[in-house]
Amino acid sequence: MIKRIISVFWLSLIGISLFLSLPARAQTNTNQIIVLTADGPITPAMAQYLSRGIKAAEQQGAEALIFQLNTPGGGIDTMTEMEQMILASTVPVIVYVAPAGAMAASAGTIITLAGHASAMAPNTTIGAASPVGGQGENLATTEELKVKNALAATARSLTQRRGPTAVALAEDTIQNAVAVSASEALQAGLIDFISVDLNHLSSQLDGFTVTVAGQPITLETANASFENINISFIEELLLIVTDPNIVFLLITIGVQAIIIEISSPGGWVAGFIGVCCLGLATYGLGILPVNYFGLLFIAMSFVLFILDIKAPTHGGLTAAGVGSLIVGALVLFNTPTTPSFQHVSVPLVIGVSLISGALFFGIMMIAVRAQHTPIRTGEESMIGRTGTTRSDLEPKGSVQVGGELWTAELEEENSFIPVGTRVQVIRVDGLRLIVRKAE
Repeated sequence: MIKRIISVFWLSLIGISLFLSLPARAQTNTNQIIVLTADGPITPAMAQYLSRGIKAAEQQGAEALIFQLNTPGGGIDTMTEMEQMILASTVPVIVYVAPAGAMAASAGTIITLAGHASAMAPNTTIGAASPVGGQGENLATTEELKVKNALAATARSLTQRRGPTAVALAEDTIQNAVAVSASEALQAGLIDFISVDLNHLSSQLDGFTVTVAGQPITLETANASFENINISFIEELLLIVTDPNIVFLLITIGVQAIIIEISSPGGWVAGFIGVCCLGLATYGLGILPVNYFGLLFIAMSFVLFILDIKAPTHGGLTAAGVGSLIVGALVLFNTPTTPSFQHVSVPLVIGVSLISGALFFGIMMIAVRAQHTPIRTGEESMIGRTGTTRSDLEPKGSVQVGGELWTAELEEENSFIPVGTRVQVIRVDGLRLIVRKAE
């Protein structure tokens, strides 16, 4: 009897526990979507950001990862790395070109096609994926064919599941630099959705089947919650220094700081700032398509500035240095074949160049003035100065010159000057001043 009662008690307790657990389980059964926001050129920093987001999504068992993208393009190597990350992800990666006005141009096109699903916001564009050289130049015929054919093959493999129209359009974006709007991309089957915002995209993805690692997965995003993973400070910094305007400023500030450190050794602040600025500028130059011939003009400009300080030409070399700095910056970033988003601001170049020239011209004027300033140290500094006698000079005595008491002797041996008389130093004889009565 007692055993029966105990069995009924435990069965009742288990039943009650299961009953109470049902609503709780229903309330906590909310899916999670990781959201990354990438805005800017495709750089190694952006690739690191995507890698970190995918790892977080896999560790948290997220339902999906939305990679919100707005990019004018970037390097082919970094694009390939990001494409491989997306294809190797065990969590579905949805590439979403947003917000309105955004674009997935050049390398961004391939990254969008690599997503397990892709979407675009209204009034966005995709395409213009024809490759250019590392310095922004058009590729030679043979090299151009090789790179274009390789990218076209990649585009075909990524869009094969979308049908022949999508494949043809993807190839056109590479072979003929074609760009299309969101509605045109959807009509061709190049993307899966046009989504107003993340909530709209989440509702569209619910029940949508994607293929991840060769296995079909049906997404359940109806009640999904979003978790934003922001770009880190270091990643943000590395993205900033890939801006041509920032690179130009870093080069200018860095070189000037190094010059200050060399001209006035002993401190460390200017040298530290100069090294940091040039280090960051070097990273940016390694990412951006630049013409390194422009660096020669920039280096020449600072050489001219320094020469005008050492051998003043009344501003002639400084003016030449300003012109060389402007030409160098424009040649470095503003070549005709460099993408427009990587052009440096012409007003910024002219303004910074004029300020740098004015700074060095001011230093030159100070140097010229110093060369014409009378020596104010040693014996020479005493000649011509005036003082007051503190004792009768007959002809020897003491005088006060510049707050110091000196032994003095009159220029004329048989003369006499009483105490309190103004005298002028004629010359210095050891520790004795030779003086005469001041006029």
